[in-house]
Parts: sequence; C-alpha cells; structure tokens
Amino acid sequence: MTSMRTAAASDDDTGRALAALDVQLEGANAHCVFVFYGCRHDDARIHAWLKTRFPGAAVIGGTSCNGFMTETGVWDGASIGLLLIDDASGDYGAAAGVLGEHPANTAERLLREALSVCGCDGQLPELIWIYQEPGSEEMTMEGLRRIVGDRCPIIGGSSADDDVSGNWRQMGPGGVLRGGMVVGVLFPSGSSGYAFQGGYEPAGPSGIVTGVGFRPAGDSGIVTGSAGRELMTIDGQPAAEVYRRWTGNIIDADKLSEGGTILAETTMFPIAVDAGRVDGVTHYLLVHPESITRNGTLKTFCELQEGSRVFAMKGDRQRLVDRAGRVADQARRALPVGSGRLAGALLVYCGGCKMAVGDDIGKVAATVSQQLDGAPFIGCFTFGEQGHLINRNVHGNLMISAVALGS
Repeated sequence: MTSMRTAAASDDDTGRALAALDVQLEGANAHCVFVFYGCRHDDARIHAWLKTRFPGAAVIGGTSCNGFMTETGVWDGASIGLLLIDDASGDYGAAAGVLGEHPANTAERLLREALSVCGCDGQLPELIWIYQEPGSEEMTMEGLRRIVGDRCPIIGGSSADDDVSGNWRQMGPGGVLRGGMVVGVLFPSGSSGYAFQGGYEPAGPSGIVTGVGFRPAGDSGIVTGSAGRELMTIDGQPAAEVYRRWTGNIIDADKLSEGGTILAETTMFPIAVDAGRVDGVTHYLLVHPESITRNGTLKTFCELQEGSRVFAMKGDRQRLVDRAGRVADQARRALPVGSGRLAGALLVYCGGCKMAVGDDIGKVAATVSQQLDGAPFIGCFTFGEQGHLINRNVHGNLMISAVALGS
C-alpha cells in the first residue's frame, strides 16, 4: 500500500527549519523522499539530515524558484518542503551525478544506476522522475530514451533559483550537486497517472523556422545546424524582428537593436510547436524566448528544429491559475478505475509562470488542492519542464506536469 505525506517549514536558519520538520515527522517512515527548498538554504545540511532521518530512502530534489507549494498553500523562499512516499511493497531508486561534457551518456548511466540501486536492473519503471541543471534537457532525454524509449513517462523539471542567476542546485542520494542531474525510478505498489500541458493558446501568427544555431561547449561562436536554442530566422527574416511583430512590439526597439534579456516581456507571449492532437484538439509544446542578440537572433530555453512551424502564443493570469488544477485533475483521472484512493501527487509548475501570476500563486495551490480533494502534494517551481505528451517524452518551457499515485 502506498502512503504519502508532506511536511514543510519556513525559517531563514536551515537548522531551525530542520528542527521544525523533525517535530512534524516524528514516527514517519519513507522509502522515497522528494525535497525542494529555497536556494539560500544550506543544502549540505539538509542532505545530512535526510540521510540520518530516512536512511536508505531514495532522495530526489533540489532548489525551487522562491519556494514551493503543498496542499497547505504556498511556501516562501526560506522554506524546506518534503513529500514522503511510504511503500514497503514498491521499489524506489535514485542516482545523481554531474552532467559533464556528455549529458546524454550521463543520463543513461544514472538511469542504469538508479535501477540497480533498487534491484530492478533491466526492468521498465512505472515512471522516471528527473531533476537537473537547466540547459541540456534534450540531451538528457536522449540518453534516457536509449534505455526506455517512450514506453514509460519521464517527468520532472529543471532546478531553479530566485532570480535566474545560476544559483540552482540538485540533491540526490549522494549529496548536493551543481551542474548535475538526479534520476529517480518509481515502481509503486499502487497505480499512477500523469499529465503534461501548457496554459497558453494560439495568438494567430505562425511561421517556418528557416535558420537555427547552437553554441558548442568551449566555442564563443554560433554554429548553424538542424536544431538548437538559437532561433536565427523565421520565414527567412531575423527571428527577433518577426517575434516583435507577432507580439505587437512588446520588445522595446532599443533592445531589439542592442540585444538583451527579454524574460519579463515574453512570459505571457511564448512561441510553440504543434505536438499533435488528442480527440481533435491540438496540443502545443511551449518554448520561452529568453534573450535577443544584436544580429536579431532569438535565444530560447528549448531546442527548435529547422523546418518546423512555430506559433505565436498568448496567456493570461487566470488561465495559468486554472490550468494547474486541470493538469492535476487529469493526472488523477488517469489512475485506473478501481485503483483505490488517491495517495498523493507531484506537480511541476514553471517558475516563469509563477512570476507571471504574481500574488495569484496562492490560488494556483488552492485549485490544485481542490482538484486533488486535499490529498498530499508538493509542487516545485522550475526553469524547464519535462513530461509525456502525445506518446512522447519531451522537454518544454512554461509547462505544467503532474503525477498522481494511487494507494
């Protein structure tokens, strides 16, 4: 039987926060622990406490953008939050390491290690849960697919900090990492359901990607290729100019000529690719433009393929609030009929969306809790989201991912 519970504490002092968690968790047991916390905390101390408090448990997590949320509400950046899975009849494993120069190879190795840790070598997990440094998500997904393909969902997020300064970390069974990845494998004794969606709709314009580039490690120049995160041209025109025209000139003309970060301007106006249709409804994989260069290149947090059609998208606060609840409900409804009660859930909510909804983030937590009937859940705020969309494991931006576990 799968049992889940959350615990959270807010205190600028890591030791005091852990002491508060100790009181809440007296007598608690866990075979798998998800942990998320503000980037100002001493995470080496958090890890040491976890290893003492839950020896042998699979540990998966890291920093989350200015807090996290649970069924009790939103917790601030001074908080530490846990989701415990107590399931003696299931199997849970985790492995972590620095991504290095070959992220795909690292991801493949970590998946094999996680399977071995829980004695499930060669088996197909119910689901894989990942948490990693932003920047190499397509490559890590490639490495994981070498083993499992798209036969099981790969769900998770890219660790975040409070201000996109790079102070994000990951936490696995061996400790705290920078530039790393944590891979968890879940074989719960109960059932699971999952969902992956965005909260935006098409704005009208679209165009064909005609020029893409990428920046090789150790090279300061852009190399053209068939896929990458440097969107150079759309329909043969400078991508930044096209995007500005599509969005009604939301980018200042000076910034268009000088270049710079455009995260604040673009959060409600991403671009997207057509991910396929379900029951006649088109689903989109969102891509967040993060900056522009002086030569008119549009840099993004997700790879785009040359020849693909990209769509201008738009969002609003209420849609981003409501969609989180819908994704949670979809994951819950994906549990097989007769699988027992809902034990709890994991939610990944884009940190950019969190910033966009502002003070309404409390409504996000409330609507998720309502859709889950008050069951325990923890939601991290990330700078990249991974999930299973139209029978394929993918990485996107400004997305919402959810996993529900039955008892």
